[in-house]
Amino acid sequence: MTEWPKAQGDFHLGDLPLHRGGVLPDATLVWRSHGTLSPVRDNVVLYPTSYSAQHPDLEWLIGPEGVLDPTRWFIVIPNMFGNGLSTSPSNSADWPDVVTSWDNVAAQKRLMAEVFGVTHLHAVYGWSMGAQQAYHWAAAYPDAVSRVIVNCGSARTSVHNRIFLQSLIAVLEAAPEYLGDGRFSAHPARAMNAFGRIYASWALSQDFYRANLHLTALGAPDLETFLRRDWVERFSRRPAADLLAHLRTWEAGDIADGGDLPAALRAIQARVLLMPGATDLYFRVADNEAELPHLRHAELRPIPSIWGHRAGNPQPIPEDTAFIRAQVQDWLERA
Repeated sequence: MTEWPKAQGDFHLGDLPLHRGGVLPDATLVWRSHGTLSPVRDNVVLYPTSYSAQHPDLEWLIGPEGVLDPTRWFIVIPNMFGNGLSTSPSNSADWPDVVTSWDNVAAQKRLMAEVFGVTHLHAVYGWSMGAQQAYHWAAAYPDAVSRVIVNCGSARTSVHNRIFLQSLIAVLEAAPEYLGDGRFSAHPARAMNAFGRIYASWALSQDFYRANLHLTALGAPDLETFLRRDWVERFSRRPAADLLAHLRTWEAGDIADGGDLPAALRAIQARVLLMPGATDLYFRVADNEAELPHLRHAELRPIPSIWGHRAGNPQPIPEDTAFIRAQVQDWLERA
């Protein structure tokens, strides 16, 4: 089995001023790296985390035969604020109304410069909320990144996507355990039961369920077991306050910050690979198709899959993994 260097650390940023006002006190980014930084620091791939995910959840695609090769690239995974490892409601007494992708990428930029001496990234690769951060990197720091890979993400969270997010927010805030200001007195078990079921209806496509893949591919004996095991229990591992904070971060995603989205897209200098899932209900192919004409250097390569949003994080799906590996490797090696 091939081994490669790995490291992990905590990067303390002090009191971090936030994009929408206020401060995140004593902000800390927990990070994990794979591979070796080249002497000229030109092989860095930043890999931000996604909704509720922590770095161990995403490391499955790192390996010599994986999507990201640590023998070729120096891969850094910064844990997003709110995920329970970096500063989050669950480990901080003072949490603001919203911490945006702008705040995450600003902290990540400091991490790369102050810990690794890196001021320019070869690429940012992200799935879902990680893809939103990749897009924000390209918009916020156009001279600091050569290419971004937007895997099941968009430049602005769509209205339809926001309605989904607001349904989850409403479920959590309606729980008897909800105290207000993003806090809970105890684990909201009944609310989480509803939360997981709403999520399951969106994360996988109608075609996925029509093909009964929740039973045949994921090994559930029946629908109820699938919903409980794969969704309710999965999300119940995370504190409800952290889940709520991430919903607000996701909803706020917008590289134009409420302004002119085509202009924000035109200002991006990085080469952008748009890789939506063909049946994704969150970040639709049509969203990326609308962005494409405004980007200077971009290609659209949809993942041909009925696994919905999960096609972009396809640990149990060899065909989708192979497709993503081929696209990502091609994009990372392009001049």
